[in-house]
Amino acid sequence: MPNHSRVTRRLGLKTAVAAAVALPLSATAPSAASAATGGRRGGRLEVMSFNLRFASTTEPNSWAVRRPVMRELLRRARPHVLGTQEGLYQQVRDIESDLGPHHDWIGTGRAGGSRDEFMAVFYDTRRLAPLEYDHFWLSDTPDVIGSNTWGGGSIRMVTWVRFRDLGDDGREFYFLDTHLDNSSQNARARAASLIAERIAGLDRSLPLVVTGDFNVAAHRNPVYDTMLGAGLADSWDAAAERSALYATFHGHRPLTPDGDRIDWILVTPGVTVHRAAIDTFSRDGQFPSDHLPVQASVTLG
Repeated sequence: MPNHSRVTRRLGLKTAVAAAVALPLSATAPSAASAATGGRRGGRLEVMSFNLRFASTTEPNSWAVRRPVMRELLRRARPHVLGTQEGLYQQVRDIESDLGPHHDWIGTGRAGGSRDEFMAVFYDTRRLAPLEYDHFWLSDTPDVIGSNTWGGGSIRMVTWVRFRDLGDDGREFYFLDTHLDNSSQNARARAASLIAERIAGLDRSLPLVVTGDFNVAAHRNPVYDTMLGAGLADSWDAAAERSALYATFHGHRPLTPDGDRIDWILVTPGVTVHRAAIDTFSRDGQFPSDHLPVQASVTLG
């Protein structure tokens, strides 16, 4: 694979023109000082999954209203790596800007290029360096951009990245981000099976973290069983410490204590989960999304 200039590589990361092929990245390692800054909190890796709710102009929860609250939440949480769902292209660019310097992202629209929603993966460049990435679509033709063959209501896909953790002696790990269909159990079930199949094809010696909106409750659907059957553990159950439990989808209505977790962070068993949390941050009654973000503080091995 030929080398790419920084500009070309950044465009490739952000628009994924050649999304059907995994691209090795010759990322430049940051200085030891900046890596140390990104490796705060005793070397733990701070992971977040967040359905952003696509940007709209509909009040009272337009993106213009929600964005400042989103910015404050993200700057408080400071995730090293963030798997997002539903973000539109300009919204994803807004998130990149609001995270501040030292952050970058990888993704493509689910219909290809900048079209439709993104499963974007944001990362702190002081802590993580991407080595390769790819996308696949949750269909019978996973390498066909925008394919949707299982009767789902929307195109669905996965973005995955192999990272080097600069704050953990250069340990490598995989990160997958997805959003399963909201209308078809058949599409969700087949998507989970395909993801499990793709996971089996990765280097199983490396840790793996999966984030996503799975649109079904943990412990209460075969999709959950399939994902755990792929050799994954639910970070919420595995955590040494947990926040209060709330339903992760609230639809801009009052929060539901002890409700369904449809947004999950899953990890391979060798990953130590120190804390799992559901972030209920709002400002003056305004939430940043119709979902609550979920978080996990982990050590990879």
